Amino acid sequence: KHTKYVSFSPSAAKVGKTSLIMSLVSEEFPDVVPYRAEEITIPADVTPERVPTHIANVICIVYAVNNKKSIEKVSSSAARISIFSLVPLILVGNKSDLVEHSSMETILPIMNQYSEIETCVECSAKNLKNISELFYYAQKAVLHPTGPLYCPEKKDMKPLCVKALTRIFKVSDLDNDGNLNDNELNFFQRTCFNTPLEPQALEDVKNVVRKNLIDGVCDNGLTLKGFLFLHTLFIQRGRHETTWTVLRRFGYDDDLELNQDYLFPPLKIPPDCTTELNHNAYLFLQSVFDKHDKDRDCALSPEELRDLFDVFPYMPWGPDVNNTVCTNDQGWITYQGYLSQWTLTTYLDVQRCLEYFGYLGYSIIAEQESQAAGITVTRDKKIDLQKKQTQRSVFRCNVFGDIGSGKSGFLQAFLGRNLMVSRTKHQSYYAINTTYVYGQEKYLLLHEVFPDFDYLSDSDLACDIVCLVYDVSNPYSFEYCAKVFKQYFMDSKTPCMMIAAKSDLPEVKQMYGCSPLEFCRRHKMPPPQSFTCNAASAPNRDIYTKLTTMAMYPHVSQADLKSSTFWLRASVGATVFAVLGFAMYRVLLKTR
Repeated sequence: KHTKYVSFSPSAAKVGKTSLIMSLVSEEFPDVVPYRAEEITIPADVTPERVPTHIANVICIVYAVNNKKSIEKVSSSAARISIFSLVPLILVGNKSDLVEHSSMETILPIMNQYSEIETCVECSAKNLKNISELFYYAQKAVLHPTGPLYCPEKKDMKPLCVKALTRIFKVSDLDNDGNLNDNELNFFQRTCFNTPLEPQALEDVKNVVRKNLIDGVCDNGLTLKGFLFLHTLFIQRGRHETTWTVLRRFGYDDDLELNQDYLFPPLKIPPDCTTELNHNAYLFLQSVFDKHDKDRDCALSPEELRDLFDVFPYMPWGPDVNNTVCTNDQGWITYQGYLSQWTLTTYLDVQRCLEYFGYLGYSIIAEQESQAAGITVTRDKKIDLQKKQTQRSVFRCNVFGDIGSGKSGFLQAFLGRNLMVSRTKHQSYYAINTTYVYGQEKYLLLHEVFPDFDYLSDSDLACDIVCLVYDVSNPYSFEYCAKVFKQYFMDSKTPCMMIAAKSDLPEVKQMYGCSPLEFCRRHKMPPPQSFTCNAASAPNRDIYTKLTTMAMYPHVSQADLKSSTFWLRASVGATVFAVLGFAMYRVLLKTR
């Protein structure tokens, strides 16, 4: 908790502002009161909230309870301050030792008139009555203000507060059945207050809701309406700190916006390192998928996807995602496609991934310090090359080729789509899917580079493997690939592979100084790989396994790349593992 600031505003002169401050700090009434106190920090140990307070996150309007004129001026002071300031106000009736009656009856209408006024405290600087309490309420007004949460005129929570608490409810509803059962309520209680609720206490809470709301409890679980009712009750009974503790635990700031520190925790990424999701993050994502896949078809319908992202302030995935990852026959994102898209986001824009995990409540549900705990930063690629091995799971392949060479078809074929099912609407320049190399599951990320030879950016060139695609039926198609290779990759250590696309069409001689085969031989590349996606069956995936293998082992010799046994060893078990992965998910669904 940080230092808080209190500003004292008089309703009239000589109402005891300086005496109040001096009495709290010294714990005795000063015989000689200075005309004005110097800037003072009230130590944490003399205030109940244990927060050091600097003498203006909150303004105290001080009046003398024995002075009618100062009481009358309270209203005008509050009106003046509320125009120019949004900070909470506290009314302080000082010199209560000089009267036997209370001023509260006169002050109450003023409190009702201005919603900025949090409370009123009558005290005495002379006999130290309620001095510590005054500063407690001042700090409480800053730490737990009513203003952002509640509208006194409507006697209801404000829309932003309802929106925040609704998100909190949905994140906490782990099985997505619309109710918080006893286990979910206990997890919520432990998360926010570090202590579980006793069974009787849980039942008491639900009984309070039952008495006041017809649909506040359903199937012995707390509904969203019941959850919101409880927080309204807390606020109305002056227990704002309960609601604020919940809001802050789930990442909200004083304006009920998700805190930037919560959404974007620090994550250091050195040069030549990449970012991937770790095992715990994938388990969390699996639980989120399972929570929203209500029909258990291992795919997310548009409605299920909207439900999943309902805790976001905007829809993060556009229609292009359906052309980036695997979908089912209805065009819905499958479980594998869902994990692939998260892998893609983590690799390309890890800050965006941290933000998304924040909306989903990763640090809370996975009980981690922050979303950064779900990210693995890989070691420098240069070390991988030196050691001739890598622990990375995601490899990037940049796909180059002239217009009409077949790049888009090559990307869509990786997702199991031939020309008959390939979609032209909402085109994506990325495709990501899993491949299996030596029995290990890896992600291959294909990126189609726009064919503007003179304006290739650093991101166009940064990758683990280069794929050069030419159309065998177009005599001028290969020239572009040759130029790109010579200009950007001939002297680099990035492995390259030539793809002879549209191999179902008659091959023609390429109008270049040498044939594609000879070009590859001269530059120590594997021979051009024939490829077509113009077939009735799903496209062959072997080429993608080869690309992943070359990306994983860039040091492999040319002789090995030409060896059929090398590729056979690399790709063995790919189909088995692909089928097994899907089957295992079905088994997990059944066990849950």
